[in-house]
Amino acid sequence: MPDSAPRSAQMPLGLDDTRPRQVALSPGATLLRGFASDQAEALLHTLTPLLRAAPFRHMITPGGRRMSVTMTSCGAWGWMSDQAGYRYTSTDPATHAPWPAMPPLLHHLTCRSAATAGFEGFTPNSCLINRYEAGTRMALHQDKDEGDTTHPIVSVSLGLPIFFLWGGLQRSDQPRPVLLEHGDILVWGGKARLHYHGVKPLRPGLHPLTGPVRLNLTFRYVAKD
Repeated sequence: MPDSAPRSAQMPLGLDDTRPRQVALSPGATLLRGFASDQAEALLHTLTPLLRAAPFRHMITPGGRRMSVTMTSCGAWGWMSDQAGYRYTSTDPATHAPWPAMPPLLHHLTCRSAATAGFEGFTPNSCLINRYEAGTRMALHQDKDEGDTTHPIVSVSLGLPIFFLWGGLQRSDQPRPVLLEHGDILVWGGKARLHYHGVKPLRPGLHPLTGPVRLNLTFRYVAKD
């Protein structure tokens, strides 16, 4: 896929999107185009009280660098990073209170999308909520802090489009750029669970529901003793 202006910005108004609704990126990785579109406004409304209880913040990497993306969490476990390392905690380090509970709407959407992508029975207990502003990016990485990688990752895109980078099992593998648009859900697990992935810098724009930002919700199962 060429790194050009997002297709949604190029498509004339009123023209039906005839692209496939499900796209296999590799064995175990499926893009569900527009799967969350009908629930997008309700999802954003549901996030409002969560973000008041656990506001977005910039995490610090173990190397001492500030991440460009701002993030928070909901569910039994939330992800954090500081100079002590990457890890999941049951309480928000900023407030020392438990992370906000995962709303049923988010939980049900995640289970349904995972099943559609071939992962029946997935039950998430953690949701990372990332906010991207213009220029924000995320470097190639693996999701492996969960303690059990037999469960898939479910990633929901809301707001501005972005180019997702889908790599291989080695950091050196050339990643493939994939356009993620509002309402798209990407699910990966099984053989694809430890593929490297990231996103290119978000391009400036305005979305009717989220304004100048993109929100990304990633659902996981965290195994803790």
